[in-house]
Amino acid sequence: MKADKDPMGTAIRDYYLTGKASRLRVFSPDFDEDEIPVPTLFRSFQEMPPLERKALKLAKGRILDVGAGSGCHSLSLQEMGKDVEAIDISPLSVLTMKDRGVKKVKELDFFQIKGELFDTILMLMNGAGIVGKIDKLPDFFNHIKTLLANDGVLLVDSSDLRYLFEEEDGSFMINLNDNYYGEMEFQLQYRNIKGDKFPWLYIDFNTLQMYAEDNGFHAEIIHEGDHYDYLAKIYR
Repeated sequence: MKADKDPMGTAIRDYYLTGKASRLRVFSPDFDEDEIPVPTLFRSFQEMPPLERKALKLAKGRILDVGAGSGCHSLSLQEMGKDVEAIDISPLSVLTMKDRGVKKVKELDFFQIKGELFDTILMLMNGAGIVGKIDKLPDFFNHIKTLLANDGVLLVDSSDLRYLFEEEDGSFMINLNDNYYGEMEFQLQYRNIKGDKFPWLYIDFNTLQMYAEDNGFHAEIIHEGDHYDYLAKIYR
């Protein structure tokens, strides 16, 4: 990823160097314009939501932190004395993680990892999103099989977006003939730097569990958040 296509990494770098950042804007054809508060990407363990703290406490052995961003999760794991390797596709994020003291960090696409085994794979902050589309889940699980050590676990969080379709009477108006309702498209912009559009998947747990079982895994919820979000543990 080049710097002129890396709004997230540029925002992270700015905040690290200056202690402040401009708006990190989020565009989607499905929502009004939103923004990501950049300071939250630098949160401490105490500032993290219970779901994330639970995942970090459960992580053990050789840990892979996927899409590590500013490195807040990896730094917390290091403080716990755990062995963690952080990866991100953003070169500016990787540079910032190194400067912040993350010991093992690589500029790397998760789907390009080969020949390595991990005891825990962490995918936090709607980590299931990198799958992109629901029909990519079989490929995703096949890749996970090549990366998990014996008794290894994937800890991943997501949200069920059905609440967006809830009627006043409590029913849900979801068009079952349309694409899966959790398939979204986003584009980020920071100052004049606009990234490419990308697909992002929010998946309800029942659907995730079904795909996991169809591909040789078990899935269970180990923490539920306050607003249709959850942390899942996936294992063989």
